Amino acid sequence: MSEHLTSTKDLKRVLGFKDLLGIGIGSIIGSGIMSLTGVGIGYTGRSIVIAFIIGGLIALLTRSPQIFLNSVVRFRGGDYSMVGSLLGPRWTGTYSMISLLTSVTLSMYALSFADYAMPFIPVIPRKLIALGILTLLFVINSFGIEAFSKFQNLTVGLLVVSLTIFTVFGLTKLEPNYFASESWMPGGLKGLWKASVLMSFTCDGAQTITALGGEAKNPTKDIPRVMILSTFGVAVFYGLMGVVAAGVLPIDQVANQPLTVVAEQILPKSLYLVFVIGGAWMALITTLNSQIASCTKPLMQACNDGWYPKSLARLHPKYRTPMILLGIYYLIGFIPIVLDFDIGVIGNITITVGSITKAMIILCLLRLPKVMPEIWKKSDFYISDIKLKLVGFIVLSVVVFSGVTSSMDLPLPLLLANLGVVAFAFAFGAVRYKSGKVNVEVSYEVEEQ
Repeated sequence: MSEHLTSTKDLKRVLGFKDLLGIGIGSIIGSGIMSLTGVGIGYTGRSIVIAFIIGGLIALLTRSPQIFLNSVVRFRGGDYSMVGSLLGPRWTGTYSMISLLTSVTLSMYALSFADYAMPFIPVIPRKLIALGILTLLFVINSFGIEAFSKFQNLTVGLLVVSLTIFTVFGLTKLEPNYFASESWMPGGLKGLWKASVLMSFTCDGAQTITALGGEAKNPTKDIPRVMILSTFGVAVFYGLMGVVAAGVLPIDQVANQPLTVVAEQILPKSLYLVFVIGGAWMALITTLNSQIASCTKPLMQACNDGWYPKSLARLHPKYRTPMILLGIYYLIGFIPIVLDFDIGVIGNITITVGSITKAMIILCLLRLPKVMPEIWKKSDFYISDIKLKLVGFIVLSVVVFSGVTSSMDLPLPLLLANLGVVAFAFAFGAVRYKSGKVNVEVSYEVEEQ
């Protein structure tokens, strides 16, 4: 009976290359381009354009495990299925719990949207704006993956047009001495590297589409290519925006300032409004929309495997949407907003925890030649075992180093909160697995080449 559909096998496989590309671009372009570009200019001046390109390459490197893994089979539960298939079923509970607990970042995106919206609609309280956009996007997603995709493509279109307006107008107003030595790499190679690492965060996000493998038409072909194209394409686009951000006004006026400072100078008032609404607003909406669409699929598979009640994964008979799980995630986003949680604290609580899940996916990549040797050799992205291990160990080193250094910068209460989340997730995985109620099914499918 249709009302009992709970499997990731029952999801609609309707997302094509263009749909995934829109989702990938929307997931990458977020508030970071507005707030972090000025910080990067403070590090490296007008060579910020180079920092964006390097940042895009760093983002591709750190997400290369998902690129390689998605090229092999269809993982219906995204990263969760990768962990179960390659690292081992006992670790899927830990992974799913970490994903569930860190989804409080949904409220962070909603509150950030409210911060950009308030100057234009001051009569509406910040909390109400955040709850409004969160509710709207959850309602849209409840009508299925096709409704989500259509809305995402529309908002990504508005986003790209708005940012293009800023770029085109700005390129006609550059200072003639753009490459003057005092404004080009004033921080030297160290400053360029610091800016590049920072810009890599603005270029990250395409991995969101990994969780949509169960709804993609041709995941092994499309997902890896979309991740590469969207990440590097956005990095180049950001680079052009960086030229404008650093090249219209003197460096000391734009360093450590939001992008709106430059936009207000170069755009007519009407286009400035378009830039803020179509740029800043849509950047956050597309990112939040992607997070909502993707967050339920790994947990849905976890419910099928027995980590949580299977009934939670029940799909709407018409829209094939996991309505109960959507409701749970809505509450996870809703509660921090209502209780006035600090968005900075919300973000910081996920720093160390995020490194754990990244490390798990890298370990999956290192086990790929052993667990799926024949399928891996047929992949369009196949490389030798030595090269694969080299990539894996480089990425693992970067993740561990960044995770440790980020954790060291946290105040002790936040560090303990991070460690508490990790400890709870591992304890949950161990106890529930020993209960005998977990039976992790094979949740990947070999696609026809």
